[in-house]
Amino acid sequence: MTGPHHDDSADAPARPESLRQWARSVRALDLEVASRATLAMVVPLIVLVIAGRVDWAVYATFGGMTALFGRGEPYRLRARSVSIAAVGMLGSIGFGLVMAAIGAPLALLTLGLMAVIVLGVLLISSTGLFPGTPLFFVFAYTVCAQVPTEPGDVLPSLLVGAAGAAFAWLVTMSGWAVRKAAPERSAALFKALPRRPRINRAAYRDRLVWLSIAQMLVGVLVAGGLAILAGIGHPYWAVVSVVAVLPPPGARHSTSRAFHRIFGTVAGVVLTALILLPGPPMWVLILVIGIGQFGAEILVGRHYGAALLFITPLALTVSHLASPASVSELLVDRVVETALGGAVALVIVVITRAGLARAAARRPAPTG
Repeated sequence: MTGPHHDDSADAPARPESLRQWARSVRALDLEVASRATLAMVVPLIVLVIAGRVDWAVYATFGGMTALFGRGEPYRLRARSVSIAAVGMLGSIGFGLVMAAIGAPLALLTLGLMAVIVLGVLLISSTGLFPGTPLFFVFAYTVCAQVPTEPGDVLPSLLVGAAGAAFAWLVTMSGWAVRKAAPERSAALFKALPRRPRINRAAYRDRLVWLSIAQMLVGVLVAGGLAILAGIGHPYWAVVSVVAVLPPPGARHSTSRAFHRIFGTVAGVVLTALILLPGPPMWVLILVIGIGQFGAEILVGRHYGAALLFITPLALTVSHLASPASVSELLVDRVVETALGGAVALVIVVITRAGLARAAARRPAPTG
């Protein structure tokens, strides 16, 4: 799974002007990243199916999301970024497992969610991780906290997540060996690696960082609260939608992201219904996760709405593996809560953008 790429790094390609140009730009479509992320997701799932431990699949999947980080970075920098991302993912998985094992009440779960958002934004802002959103940390925490867990299962489940993260780390770094083996062809076969993470050790003092945190905290509390009051069965989807739509610190506040999220999700749910409602076997679910991850990574940097045709089946299949409830209920909840979360995020974006514009207008012009 991937999230919105609010980033101005050089690894984001320009949009081709024609179908022919699009076909010629296939190397620029992050095929390396998509292939690695797909392998990091699918291989651990196949191992768990063979071992008869499908109940651990969700933890391996979230550990595998480590492979989504470090894109476009030289490998000496990528090793650091992916290691930091692995710590963030495992911390979110472990935190969610503990909450599930102690049967945490709603108030404690909410405080935990707020902590994940604050720490996630600070971690990403200070280390320059890309994607620059705590979406994956929030997704891992909220889902793992909802899965019924016995105290004795916390450590084994976390170790499965750690194994998934370690495998993802190795897959993500594998390009170094491939490029090393064919240095004379690397320019022709592989995309450039121009991105340099922007380290900001003083991020905790940055006003924009805390503005982003405040937006997310308000958004998840409002969206999650409304979802719970309405009696919707999967309120974390509303929370995830808010985090996915709101921009990271310093990024432009755009309303189009919310509309892409809502309409793309509706189309993705229709596609997911065609897949999940017939009750497919496990190998089909793994195939859906693999295709979903690959397609999402290919498209998300170019058109978020189109990418959601892949992101939605991927996310819903992961959720279905974590808690095999009624598929029709899961699909309806996804649409309703995505619309709710997107609407809340849209309101916050509009209000924040207006506030920033007023503040800029009141700022005195520089004197020469």
